[in-house]
Amino acid sequence: MKEATLMPMKVKEIEEAALRLSSHERALLVEHLIGSLEPDEDPEAERSWIEEAERRYQDYKAGKVITIPAEQVFKDARLKLKGCQSIFFQRLIRK
Repeated sequence: MKEATLMPMKVKEIEEAALRLSSHERALLVEHLIGSLEPDEDPEAERSWIEEAERRYQDYKAGKVITIPAEQVFKDARLKLKGCQSIFFQRLIRK
């Protein structure tokens, strides 16, 4: 029972420490944490994603795609997330 009360405090302490990091450091931390949740990478899937990214980039350079300014993408995303109850998403839309 004591262990159950300690865990939320550890998580809270980690969160407070993480929030003191720079935004770049927090982004790296998030990348590492998410990576730790993913199963071992499939080399074939990785190769396929690289090929897809290259194809999309070439289409972009050739003017074959319609682009949307990042500001508009973020504005639209925030509007869509307004109804989300997640604390994470609520923090995103306040920015």
